[in-house]
Amino acid sequence: MKHAMITIGLALGLISALAAQPPQPQAQGRGRGERPPADPRNAGGGNCSANPYNCIDTPNPLPAPDTVWMEEMTWMDVRDALKAGKRSVIVSTGGIEPNGPWLALGKHNYVLRANCDAIARKLGNALCAPIVPFVPEGSIEPQSSHMLTVGTISLNEATFEALLTDIAHSYKMHGFETIIFIGDSGGNQEGMKAVADTLNAQWNARPVVAHIPEYYAYNTVAKLLTDLGVTKADGPRDNLHDDPGITLNMFVTDPSSVRFDQRVKANKATIDGVSIADRAKSLELGKKIVDMRATNTVAAIKKAIADRRKS
Repeated sequence: MKHAMITIGLALGLISALAAQPPQPQAQGRGRGERPPADPRNAGGGNCSANPYNCIDTPNPLPAPDTVWMEEMTWMDVRDALKAGKRSVIVSTGGIEPNGPWLALGKHNYVLRANCDAIARKLGNALCAPIVPFVPEGSIEPQSSHMLTVGTISLNEATFEALLTDIAHSYKMHGFETIIFIGDSGGNQEGMKAVADTLNAQWNARPVVAHIPEYYAYNTVAKLLTDLGVTKADGPRDNLHDDPGITLNMFVTDPSSVRFDQRVKANKATIDGVSIADRAKSLELGKKIVDMRATNTVAAIKKAIADRRKS
C-alpha cells in the first residue's frame, strides 16, 4: 500500500510539473503523417525528383505523332501542342444504340472518329478529346426509346450534363481557350447546349464553350448524296435506323463496322437501294461526306467563337 501511495504521488507531481510549463512553439515543417508539399514541377504521373521525365518542363524525347486525338498522345505531346497554339479542344458525343441489322451499336462513335479528326485538322488549332460514348438514349427503368433494345447504354440527362461539365472543367484547368461540343445524335443536343450556356455564364467565356448544332445537320448529307446522283428524293427506303449517309461515313473509319465483307458475301450490301459493294467507290463517297461535314462544322465553329467573344 505504501509503495502504491508513493507511485501515485510521483505521478501527480509529474503531471503538475508538466502542466506548469509554458506551451512549446510548434516545430516548423510537416507534422507526423503529413506529406511533404508537392513539387510544382511534378507531372506525368510521377515525381520530378525520381525521374526527369516526370518534370513538367523536360523536353519531349520523341517527335510529335501525326494525330489530333489526345488519347493517342503522351502528356508531353499534349503539353507541346498547347504551347504550339493548339488551344481548342473538340468534345464529341456519340452513343451506344441499335442501328438495324448491319451497323455496330457504336455507329455514332465510328462516324465521329472520322469527322472529329477532319474537323480538328481543318481548324488547325484543335485537338480531339476522347469520344463520349454514353449519352441519353431513353428511360432506363421503365425502358423507353432505344433502351427497349438489348445492348443500349443510356444516361439520364443530369448524369450526361454532369459528365460534360467535368470534362470541360478539366480542359479549362489545363489551359484550353476554346471548348467545342459536337454531337452525332439528336438526343445529345439539348444537354450539350445547356452545359455550354451554363459554363459560359460561369466563366465569362474564358474559356469559350461552344455547342455547334450545325454539325448534326444530316439533311446536308442527304442533299450531297442526291446532288452526286447516289440517291433520289423519292428513292426506296428500307425503314431501318440506318441510311446511305451514315453507312458511308462509318465506312471511312472501319468497313467492318458496317459488316462490309459479310454483307457482300451474303448479297446484302445495299441500304435504301444504294449499293456499297464497290469498296473503292464507297470509300470515295464516304470521304466526300466527311469533308463536307468538316468544312461546314469548321465554318460554324469560327462563327460561334467570334459571336461569343463579341457578347
